[in-house]
Amino acid sequence: MGIEDYGGGQTSQADVLVVTTNDVPGHQVTQVIGEVFGLTVRSRHLGSQIGAGLKSMIGGELKGLTKTLVETRNQAMERLVDQARGANAVLMMRFDVSEAADVGTEVCAYGTAAVISPS
Repeated sequence: MGIEDYGGGQTSQADVLVVTTNDVPGHQVTQVIGEVFGLTVRSRHLGSQIGAGLKSMIGGELKGLTKTLVETRNQAMERLVDQARGANAVLMMRFDVSEAADVGTEVCAYGTAAVISPS
């Protein structure tokens, strides 16, 4: 696995700009559409869980789990963008991660859908 397997984020051709800031420099918010979120719950298969358990006893990064979490965050972000309802930006995007009933990891990407235009 290369380092590219452990990253995420948007492509430069994205239709909806997703930022973690309140605003976008050089742009003004012309309409606030409202809160949007993308949610997914993932679990690892038994073999991966056993391997991760063994690896955790000797220490080091759990690369399989890291890759799964990156994929999960990317899926949550894609769902967030799908829910943007006519917005061209999502402001104040955040991730919330929690355990889901001891069977998986829940990842929620959330933010404020808005229409922005150059100022």
